[in-house]
Amino acid sequence: MIPVDYHTHHNRCGHAQGQIEDYIQQAISLGISEIGIADHAPIYWQDGNDPMPNIAMAKDELSQYVEEVLALKARYAERITVRLGLEVDYIEGAEAACAALVAPYPFDYLIGSVHYINGRNVYDVRRWDGVSDALPVYAEYYRLLAKSAQSGMFDIIAHSTAVTAYAPKPIPQAIEPLQDAALEAIRAADVCIEINTSGYRKMTTDPFPTARMIAYARDLGIPLTFSSDAHRPAEVGYASEKIEDLLGKLGITELARFAARRREAVALAPRVFHV
Repeated sequence: MIPVDYHTHHNRCGHAQGQIEDYIQQAISLGISEIGIADHAPIYWQDGNDPMPNIAMAKDELSQYVEEVLALKARYAERITVRLGLEVDYIEGAEAACAALVAPYPFDYLIGSVHYINGRNVYDVRRWDGVSDALPVYAEYYRLLAKSAQSGMFDIIAHSTAVTAYAPKPIPQAIEPLQDAALEAIRAADVCIEINTSGYRKMTTDPFPTARMIAYARDLGIPLTFSSDAHRPAEVGYASEKIEDLLGKLGITELARFAARRREAVALAPRVFHV
């Protein structure tokens, strides 16, 4: 089975449910050997302690978050490996503020995500009202995705097709070159991408990124890891069986794991397929 889940949230961000310990206990019940806690980082690029409530933790909560994860890491050390992570929005031009935010803390990994394009969240369905041509937004999204990898700030690139969740869908021939160019930039930066199963919850057909992109990432040699993007304890390990099957069909035999900002590969057990 897939041994890691590196992208989980909890109630501190304002739009997830449950305490951090609930997610750890759920991972133990599933037999997952390594659980990463990676809640939404504070909105560091805007003034104020909590400028966007119910989107991310407040700035004065970050140290409490780190202390809680580290305490739980020690408490559960004999039962499961707990990793300290953080999902951090990439905001072009605010790289110095981002670096200052995370510098004091002993993170095992940082997940870089792109949610905001021209100041609007890609998950805000209202941004697409009246939009007949979404291709410029797609182009900007994948440019920012590549730039986030090239920034050197992140270990994992998050949900790398999130823009497709609610946007109008251009023809594949228009967006696939944008996706492939972003993957090539990620490879050049030697950054991992997550296979994020919240794509199944939002679109039903594919994880983030798509199976086609996962195959191209394999061809490029991009390290991959697994993430449920759980916002409820019951979502830990979500759709891992589907990803096991997909990885087996693609001949992918390892995933990435992280400790103290260092990446290493963990081998997957061979899959047996019955005809």
